[in-house]
Amino acid sequence: MSEKLTGGEALVAALRAHGTDTVFGIPGTHNLPVYAALSRYGVRDVTPRHEQGAGFAADGWARASGRPGVCLTTTGPALLNAATAAAQAYSDSVPVLFLSPGLPLRHPGRGNGYLHEVKDQRAALDAVVAYSHRVTAVEEIPVAVARAFAAMTGGRPRPMHLEIPLDLLDERAEVTIAEPVTVPRLAPSLPKVRAAARILADAVRPVLVAGGGGNGAAGQLRALAERLGAPVVTTANGKGVLPDDHPLAVGAGLHHQAVRDLVRDSDAVIAVGTELAPSDLWFGPLDIPGPLIRIDTDAEAVTANALPDVALVADAALALGSLLEHLIRPGAAAQGAERAARARAHHREQARAEGAAHLGLTRALATALGREGVLAGDSTMACYYGALSNLPGHTPRSFLYPTGLGTLGYGLPAAIGAKLARPEVPVIALHGDGGVMFTVQELATAAQLGLALPVVVVDNGGYGEIRDEMAARDEPVHAVDLPPVDFALVARAMGCHGVRADDEEQLVRALGAALEADRPTLIHLMERPPAEIGAA
Repeated sequence: MSEKLTGGEALVAALRAHGTDTVFGIPGTHNLPVYAALSRYGVRDVTPRHEQGAGFAADGWARASGRPGVCLTTTGPALLNAATAAAQAYSDSVPVLFLSPGLPLRHPGRGNGYLHEVKDQRAALDAVVAYSHRVTAVEEIPVAVARAFAAMTGGRPRPMHLEIPLDLLDERAEVTIAEPVTVPRLAPSLPKVRAAARILADAVRPVLVAGGGGNGAAGQLRALAERLGAPVVTTANGKGVLPDDHPLAVGAGLHHQAVRDLVRDSDAVIAVGTELAPSDLWFGPLDIPGPLIRIDTDAEAVTANALPDVALVADAALALGSLLEHLIRPGAAAQGAERAARARAHHREQARAEGAAHLGLTRALATALGREGVLAGDSTMACYYGALSNLPGHTPRSFLYPTGLGTLGYGLPAAIGAKLARPEVPVIALHGDGGVMFTVQELATAAQLGLALPVVVVDNGGYGEIRDEMAARDEPVHAVDLPPVDFALVARAMGCHGVRADDEEQLVRALGAALEADRPTLIHLMERPPAEIGAA
């Protein structure tokens, strides 16, 4: 049924029809018609203090919930502020819809100094998202929204951008709101499934590598691992897809030598929903001596970084389920558990050595998060040396981390989005003192929302990773040391609680109190120098 709506109303009505109940963004002169329609359609608006924070919060919402997030900005600088978050979402295959007005339909092509004018705003976003589309009529808006949601929920999930000329947002027209399209999950080719099953039936020492693309197939992945007796290793984005206390779980972090040794000793490798990317492997590609079976919903990704012997281009759950139907392999689990136990011990030894400075932190985080909690981490040593491999993961979508792009400032706003998406579970943000300054203003957002959100800031006096890299290159160490900041005081100034923790016991108490508090709590934790770590 059609009705006469403004462009702003048509946009919000279409969003609501596709299940959107929360948008993250900041109102501006050019997007006011959209904001005017939000409450009419029951859509909650969350106002971060910077558009990059809005984009990261929508990303955290999407990762934690498994549903597309929505970021709404105004034109020009606002949308460009959100571009980093859009690029991060693209890199990690996160479905986020970025919405913005554009300059008027009949705006001069070469520009005339219009407010917020950008030479080619749509093209700027098109460079960092799956696609950017500019609508040309009010009637087109619901169709454009439907197409964007269909793209985000079918195949590889990635961010989209819709630009709506600002004069269309107030213009009225008869529109029909498109119903959500149910995108069928891509089923695997039966001959390919049979070929993979034959390889696995003959394998004596298989191993399973799980990425973020396996998060929606945790049950099938576990069943296949148990059928094969295959040890399971995961990428950062796949962390928790198999509980770390499962007998076949080796752990997260593909860069460890333990993983390389395990894969080299395997006679078949099944890679599910992972690009086997350099940002996960760190030290070059894996040595895969036996057949490689890759499962991915993206036909391009299935050949990235390593050519498969069998490629199953399909939804991970359907592909794994079909493999289970065609594979008969009794009695393999005992041997697999023994291999997994040896690899797990080796993996944990390396992880503990790598993250020695952060073991007390990860123990405290594990206590606070329990089995269901969510950690939103930043690109910080405390995460990629500490939490990635040393914090137990028990459920999919419980470790939110900016893997591919590796941006700073992700953790706090992503934690806000995750907590709003899943208010019933503990959510904690983890930052370094350098990265937190990129989005520290979002403490005010979390305070306004009244979130019981612990924000742990591990302080090593600057950009510690870059400091170490400079020293390793035997080059002058400079531009990496930052003067001390009283982060607890900063937090209190923004309406949060702010405390300092000097040891693991204090951190455990502070995290427990923060999860029960009436507002966010920033916990300032000084990193101890290596000489003081000892056998922590």
